[in-house]
Formats: sequence, C-alpha cells, structure tokens
Amino acid sequence: MEVRPAAQGRAAAGCVALLAVLLPVCCRAAAERIRYAIPEELGRGSLVGPLARDLGLSPAELPARKLRLVSGDEKQYFKLGEDNADLRVNERIDREGICGAVSPCVLSLEAVVENPFNIFHVSVTIQDINDNAPQFDREFVGIEMIESTPPGARFPLGSGRDPDIGANSLQNYQLTPNPLFSLVVRESPDGTKHAELVLEKSLDREKQRNHHLILTAVDSGDPVRSGTAHVKINVTDANDNSPVFTKEIYKVQLLENLPEGSLALQVKATDGDEGINAEITYSFSDIANSARQLFTLDSRTGDVKVTGPLDYEEGKYYEATVEGKDGGGLSGHAKVHIDILDVNDNAPTLSLLPILNPIPEDAVPTTVVAVINVRDRDSGDNGEVSCNIDDGLPFRLEPSSENTYKLIIVRALDREMVAAYNITISARDGGIPALSGRAALVLEVSDVNDNAPVFEEAAYSAYVAENNAAGAPVLRVRARDADAGANGRVSYWLAGGSAGAAPYVSVEARSGAVYAQRSFDYEQCREFAVAVRAQDGGAPARSSTATVRVFVLDRNDNAPRVLWPAAGAGAAGPAPFEVVPRSAEAGYLVAKVVAVDADAGRNAWLSYELVQAPEPALFRVGLHSGEVRTARAVSERDAAKQRLVAVVKDHGQPALSATATLHVVLAESLQEALPELSERAAGADSPAELQFYLVLALALLSALFLLSVALAVLARLRRAGPPAVLRCLGAQRFSVAGAAFPADFCEGTLPYSYNLCVAPGRAVAEAAWLPPPPPLPSLAAEELLGGEPCGKRSPSSSAGAGEPPAEPDAPQVCEPARSRSSPSAGRSRRASRPGFSAAAGHGERSSGCPGGKERAGDRPCSASSQAAAALPALPAAARSASPENF
Repeated sequence: MEVRPAAQGRAAAGCVALLAVLLPVCCRAAAERIRYAIPEELGRGSLVGPLARDLGLSPAELPARKLRLVSGDEKQYFKLGEDNADLRVNERIDREGICGAVSPCVLSLEAVVENPFNIFHVSVTIQDINDNAPQFDREFVGIEMIESTPPGARFPLGSGRDPDIGANSLQNYQLTPNPLFSLVVRESPDGTKHAELVLEKSLDREKQRNHHLILTAVDSGDPVRSGTAHVKINVTDANDNSPVFTKEIYKVQLLENLPEGSLALQVKATDGDEGINAEITYSFSDIANSARQLFTLDSRTGDVKVTGPLDYEEGKYYEATVEGKDGGGLSGHAKVHIDILDVNDNAPTLSLLPILNPIPEDAVPTTVVAVINVRDRDSGDNGEVSCNIDDGLPFRLEPSSENTYKLIIVRALDREMVAAYNITISARDGGIPALSGRAALVLEVSDVNDNAPVFEEAAYSAYVAENNAAGAPVLRVRARDADAGANGRVSYWLAGGSAGAAPYVSVEARSGAVYAQRSFDYEQCREFAVAVRAQDGGAPARSSTATVRVFVLDRNDNAPRVLWPAAGAGAAGPAPFEVVPRSAEAGYLVAKVVAVDADAGRNAWLSYELVQAPEPALFRVGLHSGEVRTARAVSERDAAKQRLVAVVKDHGQPALSATATLHVVLAESLQEALPELSERAAGADSPAELQFYLVLALALLSALFLLSVALAVLARLRRAGPPAVLRCLGAQRFSVAGAAFPADFCEGTLPYSYNLCVAPGRAVAEAAWLPPPPPLPSLAAEELLGGEPCGKRSPSSSAGAGEPPAEPDAPQVCEPARSRSSPSAGRSRRASRPGFSAAAGHGERSSGCPGGKERAGDRPCSASSQAAAALPALPAAARSASPENF
C-alpha cells in the first residue's frame, strides 16, 4: 500500500522538475529574449552563456545561419567565441562605472541570424561584487564644542561612500567607546546613512580640552570591508550661541546645461553673539568628491556656485552638509539637496549592421536587409527616439525592440531603374529643441525582371454631366512600369465593374484614356464603377488593377410633374373641385398642390405661385408647401365658382415649370354646391358634374349588390326549411293561453321583432294560462312559406274596403304598406311598435294579412305571417300581455 504513494511522489517530482526545465525555454521562445547573469570584473574571454545552443542552433547549421551580435553601447562588452557558438566577455565590466547606483544593471544586445532571418534580444544582468570599501570624504573631522553645551546636542559627522549596492554597500557606523559621546545613525529618503555625534554628559574644559574618536563605516559584503575617519573634538569657553541656519534643508533644482560660475543657491546662518563670536564662516562638512568637483561654497557669503560641467547622465542628485562656524568655534549645520534636471543635450547615435547586401531584385516584401541600433543618453521625452528614412524608397523601418529597428523591403526592387540605394537613416528625439543623428547605408540591387505596373492612384473619380455626347473623354488612367523594353510597355483594358457599367465606358489600350460609350442620364444611373487593368509585355505578364468611379452630374432636363390636381383632367374627364364654406376664415386650407421633379439638388427644389384667380386677394399658395389657403374671409360677394391656376417652378438654370388648375366652389355643403355644379356644361365642359354622377352610379351599384346578397340569403333560408319562429311552436311548448306571435313589420321602419315562446310551469301574475290549444292543422312547408302578398284578397274573403276582416279573432302578423289616405294607416303605425297591444278590446291587429283587404302597393307577406294565420286565435289575456311581463 505504500509503494503506490511513493511512485506517485516520484512521478510528481519528475513532472515538477521537467516543468522547471521547460518553462524557461518556452517563455524564452515566446518572448524571443535570452537572459544571462554574470558578476562584474570577469576577465576577458570569460564565458557568459552558450548562446547558439540557447537559440536552438546546432553546430552544423551555424555557418549557414550567420550568427552575429549587434550592440548600441560605445564599448563592445561582449563577443562571440571562436566557434561562433558561445557568448563571451570582450571588455572589463565595472558595474559601478556602467550603471552607478541603478539596480539592476542590465546590458542589452541583439543576436541576428539569417536563413531565415530573425532577431533575438539578449539581456545580460551584471551582478555586484564587494569590490569597493566604504570611504569618508574627510579623513579628519574637527568639531568645536563649548563646555556649556547641554547633553543631548547632536553634531553631524558626515557620511561614508560605498559605490556598491545591496548588502555590499555601506550598512552601519561604529564609534570608539567614550562615556561622553554616543553615535546615532540616520537614514535619508534616498537610503543614504548619516552618522551624528550625540553629547551624553556635560563637558569640562578644565579637565580635558580635546577628545579623539574613530568613526568606522562598514558594509555587509563577503568579505566585509570598512573605512575610518578620525574625529577631533575641541572644548571651548565663553561662546554662548551657536550659528543657526535659516533652513534645515536647502533644496534646489538645476538644469544640466547651467554654465560654470552660475549661482546655484545661497545658505544663510545667524548668531546671537557679538563681535568675533558672531562672525560666521561657511564650509562643506560632508560632500562627495564628485560634488566637490562641481560646486564651491563661498565661506563669507554662503553662495554655492557651479564650478564644473553638470551632466544629468553622470549624476542626477547631489547632497552635501554645510557647516556655519562662528569666531568662538561653535558651529551649526544644514543640508543641501541639489537635483539635476535633464535637458536635451545628447543627440541620438546609430549603429548599422547590413544583413543582405547586395539585395536580389525579386526579394519578397518583409525581407530584412539591415538592423539599426539607436541610443540616446537623455531620459524621458528627451530620450524617446523615432527613426525614419527618406520617402520614396522601397524600404521601411519597423521597430524590433526598444532601441532596435529593422530595415524591411516593402515593395519589389528593379535594378534597371535603380542599381543601388543610398539610404540615410535619421533618428530624432522628442526633446525641445529636438536633436537628431544620421547614418548612411548603401545597398546594391541585383537584377531580375519582376516589376508589375503601378497605377498613379489606387482609385480614380470622374464627374460627367448628363446628356453628354457619346465618345466624350471621361478621364485618363496612368500606370508606370519600372522595367525596360517590352517589360515596361503597359496596355489597358476593362477588367470588370459594377453591374451594367461595362456598356457605359471604354478604355484605350495604349493611352489609358476612358471614353463614354453613350449619353448618360442622371435619372437612370447616378454613378457606376469599372475596374481598369494595366498589364506589361513581360513573360509571364504582370498586371495591376485600379478602380474608376464615374459620377453623373444632374442637369435641369426634367420639368416638375403635378400629381394633384392631375394635369389635363379637364380634357380626359371631370376636373377635381374643392368645396369651401362661405364661413371660411382667412387661412382656411383649400387644397394642396402636390408636384415632384425627377432631377436632384437645386434642380428639384420646387416653388409654387398663384398666377390666375378670379379673386386674386381671396386665395394664396404656400411658396414651398404648395398649400392653397384663403387669404381673407369668404364674403357673399365672392363668385360661387373659382378657377385657380398655380405654376410650379424648379430652381434649375434655366428654370422649368408646370401648371395646375384647381376648381373651387364656395358653398356650405355639397348639396348647396350641386346647383352650381349643374350649371356647368355637360361633357368635357362639366367634369365636376360627371364626377358627381360617377359617384352616384357607384352608390347605386353598391345598393344593388347589397340587395342581391339579401335576396340570396332569403333564398337560402327558404330552401333550409321553416323559419326559426315556427320551430319553437312544437308540442308542449305553448302556454295555456295559446301561442302569441309578434308583429312582422313589413314597412321596416322599426328593426325590432319579438319571438315569444314561454316555457310551461312559469307563473305569470298578470295572465291566466289556459290549457293547451287543440293540435294545429297539418300544413305543408310549402304552404307555410308560400304566402300571398300582404294586400291581396284571400279566396275566402270578399270584404270591401273599410270592412272588418272575416275572422276578427285571427292574429295579425304581417302589416301591409302604409297608405297616407287610408284610415287604417294610423292603426298600422300603432301596431308596428314593439310589444303587443289589444285592438277593439279583442287583441286584433289592423289589416291582418290573411284576412286583410287588398290594397295597392302591399308587400308580400312573410312566411311567419302566413303560418300565424293558420293558428287559432290567442286568448285576450295572452294577446294583451306585453314583453315586459316576460
């Protein structure tokens, strides 16, 4: 059971080890950057790393790949070994001299290989070794103290310098043990450590006037290095006040191009004593040797002046301690911080490495022919460098890394035209004013025939006014071929274009002139595009294509077209008319003239104008809207018929126009306008009247159609069987009072009818229900549906006009048409109301169809009325019941 976990542990460890080995290789391949780290001060020829192996190059392919190094540093710190496989040290490498306090210190170079071409970025990190011991600026430090100095007073002892970094730099201070003094170490914001002497006990000049101490600065390197300074303390008497500076820290920023002798700053101290004890002299008590060579301090005035050339690239920051000492030996101290500001005082420098020279003429684009390395010692924008080459060359610069550019072919070369290229590469920084550097590179070209014609423009545009003459020139395309002889002779033809564009133009083979094949019409085709191909006479032939887009310009060749009112309506049919009430106020919208123009732009801008009207002051038309409105209120004096003529104009040159005629009738309604319209001449002279008749005929046709539909529905019902009214009269469905049928109003004045079927067993308070009536006589459906007209006399009845019906108790179902002179008309109208009403106390209906008298104009009885005539008379109580009782 324990073997498996052990095996799994070994497998996991193996995977981790393999990952640790492959991960740097994968990351390096992805980033194309090789990193090495070496300590400084290695001897010449020392191995840095197996560069060829790390690049994946075998010893067999090294001669063909031509591995080379490109570095932008002034000194070539590295080189390839004799076998061109290993990277080795070429010059002494002093990390402090190269990078100073900058960490990490990295030297960059590029490794270039060919076949295929590639650039690999190599970074070498220089590691610090403890090769420098801490040093003090002054070997002897003198301090004056009065015996009355209180314990706790501090006196700066200066600071040591160690150019190493990290643990190899100065780490601490040590002081010779003394019961009167102690040591305090303070660290400034930039990491520099300073030693201060602290008085622990009161001094006694009578016991001891001088004290001697040794200050030691140590680092943490291996081995540990140290430096010492001797401190001498003189105890003085009778000087009560020490000099006091106006600031504890003086800060100033200086441009690196500040001329020598310029005033950098002034320090100032005061002393409360008098006489010689108040006279203060100034001096640097703690300053680096590099700063001491650049600045001086006037001992009387405290002026700090520049005495050497400032260089931001050499030193960006300086710090010093200024001591002010009075005549009695007491002193005060202040810090001075000087920041050097960068100015653009370094021009870019270029180093060139030709890769391919001479260049084959058929070299494909993106081929790298040279590598350029650019350096600028300035910082910030002053150190941002951009490179460029002269325009018109078949090359371009492409950034490869921060300071490296590749010179790449961007188009085909032609030795017959240019046998060699003198390329000037310019580097320009971003400073103000900008500085630049240049380098010249001569590249020769070997000849092959591979140039294709090149158009002057990738796309051409031509503008042609419509209605042009066929064969008119449109434009000329040009292509140039850098080859000579037959390879440089170019011919042109159409290679395609937009749909239907080919018949419009043609191209001349030799000159490239494009001609119109037909007259263009803007309204049919506003633009089209064709592709023109240029081909040389080489073998194989080479060609290129350009697009020619032709835009047709509009001319004012279309007059406005009136859509409403339609032009010429008076000859082809009735002219439109508008009815305007005589009560119309000013601004009343009469009509709107609608017109369009097939042209475009200003040629299609339309304006409207009223040119003819019986009453010019009565109507007006909108200039741009075409709306015809009343200009004032309509009066009774205005003619009833008005004929208005409006002209529609476009804005072309010359302007084209069209007219629209509008007939206006002043009347409150259409009925009032009809007499005016009827007075117009018939035929072509009265189009409005003809229009009215057409509308009337359409209404009649609609009425006939509706009537036909109604008759068809009735015929369908006739064939389907008895009406629904009779189907509810079956056995056991009648009340004890008998059946009651609503009136069927033949006149149609009231669109209501009532079918009454009362279910048995329901109590009605107002009526007394009788037993069911005797069975109805058996009648055929044809007899029930095939009734006679309401007004015709029955064969069994011969009663004259005004006589009562033969069967007074028969129910009246269908009412004949009313007669204005008939005395029964009033009764018919009363019977036509909804509900049931009693007649003469017996519930009879006037002029019932079965027993009614024959009158002229009577309408045929419905099937329900004939069926009701065959039924027994209803009891008076049932007939007198109204629908509200149910």
